[in-house]
Amino acid sequence: MVQTAKGQRPVYLNDPQQDKLLGIIMALAGEVSVLRERLDTVERVLETKGILSTSEIETYQPDEKTSKNREQWRTEYLSRILRILEEEIDTI
Repeated sequence: MVQTAKGQRPVYLNDPQQDKLLGIIMALAGEVSVLRERLDTVERVLETKGILSTSEIETYQPDEKTSKNREQWRTEYLSRILRILEEEIDTI
């Protein structure tokens, strides 16, 4: 469930559209930062325990089911990122 802040959106720039874009970029930056840190942890633990090497991760080829699951996740993820713009379109 996606939570949304209550009240007015803070204004940082002179153009509301630029503020929306900044919001999208910052949401992405936060997501990527958390993801990168967690991925780094998983890769280090796996390699330290001799379970999986970095080269095995880099050469992995997903099967069709995995590819479809990833596509579904990507679609939902982009929807969350673009929520700001979608909310505006819904009010028109």
